Amino acid sequence: MTTYQPNAFNVEQALADWRAHLTRHAALTAADIDELESHLLDQMDALRAQGLRADEAFLIASRRVGNLNEVTREYAEVYSGRLWRQFNLAEQDTHWLGRQMVTAFVLAICAALAIKLPSWLGMSFDAVNADWFYATHLSLFCLPFLACYFIWQRQLGAKGLFLVAGVSGALLLWLQGVVLNASDASKQLVIIHLPLVLWFLVGLTYTGDWWRSFAKRMDFIRYSGEYFIYFVLIALGGGVLSALTLGLFYFIGVEIETIVQQWVIPCGAMGAVVIAGWLVEAKQAAVENMAPVLARIFTPLLALMLTLLVVTMIVTGQGFAIERDVLIALDLLLVIVLALVMYSVSARDSSKAVSLMDYLTLYLIAVALIVDMLALSAISMRIGDLGFTANRTAALGENLVLLVSLAGYAWHYFKFVRARSGFHAVEQWQTRYIPIYVLWAVVVVIAFPLAW
Repeated sequence: MTTYQPNAFNVEQALADWRAHLTRHAALTAADIDELESHLLDQMDALRAQGLRADEAFLIASRRVGNLNEVTREYAEVYSGRLWRQFNLAEQDTHWLGRQMVTAFVLAICAALAIKLPSWLGMSFDAVNADWFYATHLSLFCLPFLACYFIWQRQLGAKGLFLVAGVSGALLLWLQGVVLNASDASKQLVIIHLPLVLWFLVGLTYTGDWWRSFAKRMDFIRYSGEYFIYFVLIALGGGVLSALTLGLFYFIGVEIETIVQQWVIPCGAMGAVVIAGWLVEAKQAAVENMAPVLARIFTPLLALMLTLLVVTMIVTGQGFAIERDVLIALDLLLVIVLALVMYSVSARDSSKAVSLMDYLTLYLIAVALIVDMLALSAISMRIGDLGFTANRTAALGENLVLLVSLAGYAWHYFKFVRARSGFHAVEQWQTRYIPIYVLWAVVVVIAFPLAW
């Protein structure tokens, strides 16, 4: 079998970027840039004739042309660094998703368990003074583990570990011995300022041995801004996932509120602090591709939640006796799954070979198909018992549209992972099916007000 891995390098885009870089320099006229581009294209043609790929030819030619002019040499250095990262991205990706990802997730688990440690020692969430205890200690449960990730990443060794352990231990003793016995106003000030102290500790490990460098400080400032964005995105996604999980299990008669409140939310929040830090770092290492990284996080989580939901519905016998509220929640969940799949497809590099994420995505689609069929059966039963209404008809139509869409994704993804077609087939299915969503929306907007 032949796998489909087309070269994703875009010559026109590369040339456009190259020209855009040169136009920022007033010393170069349009004629100068045209002449340089002609030299560049001649060099590329000669290199292509020798058997080099387009991306390799552009890299070498831009360096050679750079020797003719200081400006183009500057661009060759800037662009070639990014291009070489693209050449080695597959190799980097293996290392990145291996050691770095595992390290981040192990430390995230440690942070998640850290917030449960006090309850195991007698300080539960509903204990006396528990509010003050957890509020003052909250950042201490997670940020030191993020600092430990950068100790490993920057190879700071024992010196970095002693720094983080010493500062964290001293702060812990201070909180226990002084802060918890202080006034409420003092506790509030500690709650506000302690995270800033620990974030500076993270900054020391992030910058490694170069904290005194202005450039590294600026890097950490930029990192802090990006970190906030990523953490908010994870928090929003986790909140939606938790709310859907609570609602769906509640509607089928299974009470999991205590588990979510005492385990999922606090542990997930602590783990997210480390994962968000890794995501920002990973985005920088992967040529600033944010979409694939987030897809890697939420695809397995959503697949796991859907699996548990389907198993629970089948075991409890609630799969076909679904009430109106849970049908709405199921449709919302399916829309989220579809959005995640579309997000993953649009972000995926079509030139890459089949990976574990492709199998996870296919599994997510398959489980979503099962949920959709359960929802369709329940809708059909309700329509059979109670007749057609606008809401029931809309739910029926939407689930049918989703069913066809998910089935198409499943079929094309299956052929892709079996090396029977390229990823372009999945992309084509996605783009070609978009008018169906629009058409259904038009039907609802136009026809439903006339019918009901």
